[in-house]
Amino acid sequence: MSHASPDRTYRQTNLRNESEEYLAKREELRLAEIELMKHRERVAALRRTLPQGAALPDYEFLEAANDLHRSDEPIRTVKLSQLFTAAGRPLVIYHLMYGKKQVKPCPMCTMWIDGANGIAQHIAQNVDFAVVAAADPNSLRDHARTRGWNNLRLLSAGSSTFKYDMASEDADGEQDSTVSVFTKDADHTVRHFYSAHPRMSPDIQERGIDLLAPVWHFMDLTPQGRGDCYASLAYGAKAPSHARPADPHAGCC
Repeated sequence: MSHASPDRTYRQTNLRNESEEYLAKREELRLAEIELMKHRERVAALRRTLPQGAALPDYEFLEAANDLHRSDEPIRTVKLSQLFTAAGRPLVIYHLMYGKKQVKPCPMCTMWIDGANGIAQHIAQNVDFAVVAAADPNSLRDHARTRGWNNLRLLSAGSSTFKYDMASEDADGEQDSTVSVFTKDADHTVRHFYSAHPRMSPDIQERGIDLLAPVWHFMDLTPQGRGDCYASLAYGAKAPSHARPADPHAGCC
């Protein structure tokens, strides 16, 4: 438990041999962490107060059974409006870079979705969540089986313009990782609320959805930081033997 010292700084341990220099720098860091938390809350407040978003077509997706252990057939059509399970619940969709020009699943997207699969039951308390890819349902489900994505709703965009309209795909079929949020009005009109991409500006190419990946936050706690680590679909001998998952497809950067 952290506790206040007589000088009103906060000690994070009970170690008695921490130097004055360390304690001073740790206190400086604590105050910076508090300011970061408050800034994130201000950003979240700005996001929550966005004006009403654009009304959308009721895009159609392709979906197989929820259970990955079952056959991929039959494939059914499901509309965007049907992804909302109750009134007042927002819908979050992660756009997986897989399909069309992206012939192999994106390792970084896969890492993010690995995390979402792990916390799916917690997300489901307040939010509807789905993964959409350009890939056909069979290919998408094959990849999901290698990752153990048993807790997620997996959809193919099929022939719809959903991914292009949300800018997670260009006219040539090149894919981009994206997260999008949608709402549904009382009259069942679905609206776009928010989308974010990795690219935030010409000089920030891959940081726009970092907050969705706990991997980076764990690494940022360490002396080495995140370094040049990049996600892989299989790490093999790159990981230390004591840290390597039994299933080479199960680990992430």
